[in-house]
Amino acid sequence: MSEFAHRFVQTNGIRMHYVEAGQGPTVLLCHGFPESWYSWRHQIRALAAAGFRVIAPDLRGYGQSDRPTAAEDYDIFQLTGDLVGLLNALGEHPVVIAGHDWGAWVTQYAAMLRPDLFRAVVLLSVPFLPRGPISPSEWERQQYPGKIFYQQIFRAPGSERIFEADVRGMLLNILYYASGEPAPAMRWNYVTDPKAPPPVTPPAPQPAWLRDEDLDFFTAEFKRSGFAGPLNYYRNVDRNWSLTPFLDGARILQPTLFVAGERDVVMEFWKAEFDAMDTNLPRLSKKVVLPGVGHWTQQERPDEVSRLMIEFLGHLK
Repeated sequence: MSEFAHRFVQTNGIRMHYVEAGQGPTVLLCHGFPESWYSWRHQIRALAAAGFRVIAPDLRGYGQSDRPTAAEDYDIFQLTGDLVGLLNALGEHPVVIAGHDWGAWVTQYAAMLRPDLFRAVVLLSVPFLPRGPISPSEWERQQYPGKIFYQQIFRAPGSERIFEADVRGMLLNILYYASGEPAPAMRWNYVTDPKAPPPVTPPAPQPAWLRDEDLDFFTAEFKRSGFAGPLNYYRNVDRNWSLTPFLDGARILQPTLFVAGERDVVMEFWKAEFDAMDTNLPRLSKKVVLPGVGHWTQQERPDEVSRLMIEFLGHLK
């Protein structure tokens, strides 16, 4: 990765690490959980080669960026503020913003809150999620009565200790079982029945799209940062909802590209939101579902995702 420049910037009260490559119109890449700037390694190269300046930060709580301790320091206003401060420090705006997983969630808020800074949007895996009439945790209870939605486990106090007990093994399990490689019966189950026997999950093999050095990198980063910060994103979902009643009915008005995997379980529990994107995103350029791909869209199918992004960027005015 020697072609990437590693830099730091003070933004919104934290020191943020980011990777930069290329020259031209700026594209800001926001990663998800449990990932880092490195999740975009393939797209950074491709976009830079295609004539774009690429900025890929470690979001708050991840990698080499600062990790505030209070859970409320990870609400959506702080996460958006980090990106605004980053762009102001770099003197770059408006830019195209792209996000995967939690990065897609942050991206949609950033696009609605600061349309002057973000001129176009790319969402990977997570569709646009309009503010609903009930809180996310209440939605979970109504959607899956008597069962436990995975985010409830992530929000539980002290859940980071589960992730940190075996960082490499945990990451490998998450990256494999949420990918497109396992047979349907073996894919990650996002809902558990507390009355049923605990599922027996065999140790995950290494997915074909993940090299040893990739897993080594992710493992070292989470041994450095821990999981408390990343899990605090989930601990703020109800807080984010309660803080944003002014976003009722809001839509993303910028040109938008959406890409997801056919085997991504996110497409199951947020299918209604995926189907509604044609209405909720009036400038939706394209909605692409990649066959055989799971949750790790830009890592499982890097060349195709890069091609779609470059094609989308090339049509922007």
